[in-house]
Amino acid sequence: MKLYEVPNNTEIRVIGDVKTPPASLPIKEEDIILFSHIDGMYSHCNNSKGDVVHLAAWAEVEIVER
Repeated sequence: MKLYEVPNNTEIRVIGDVKTPPASLPIKEEDIILFSHIDGMYSHCNNSKGDVVHLAAWAEVEIVER
């Protein structure tokens, strides 16, 4: 599913189309991140270290059930 279809505050796994804005922290395919919300073309998320990362709103992701 596309990231823009995921409910806010959901843990997700990136499965494709990894695009980030210039000078942002990198995100790799298969990374698990906490999606907070969409902010324009990109999103506001936190990686496993708690750092803020920005994934493209159109990225392919899947919801992680824990």
